[in-house]
Amino acid sequence: MDYHTDDDPMTTAEQFAGHDPRAAAEAFHTIACDDGGGDELRLSAAEQLAALGSPAAAQACLAIACDDNVGDEVRLSAAELLPAIDPRAAAQACLAIARDDNVGDEVRLSAAEPLPAHTP
Repeated sequence: MDYHTDDDPMTTAEQFAGHDPRAAAEAFHTIACDDGGGDELRLSAAEQLAALGSPAAAQACLAIACDDNVGDEVRLSAAELLPAIDPRAAAQACLAIARDDNVGDEVRLSAAEPLPAHTP
């Protein structure tokens, strides 16, 4: 298979997914944890990690949810992926968002609502 390395990283990672899931997971993890990447791109990579069933998905989602440079809604979306992957990480992500005074009130409330269910 010919992988085009000059393509965007998501395209390359998606090409890997069908043939080398481990390489795809590494590529998606790198994209999701890159604090210089676009918010939606990072979230999409984390979603792909979760779809692959990669254990790195929790770390990627947590990195996005706890990054105060990421938009509020994207942070919340990353946190919402976590309960099915890692309930402890979900609680940590929700706490990070709920405690962040720079996050909008509605998003903070949405992050705080599931806390009792995710808190060990």
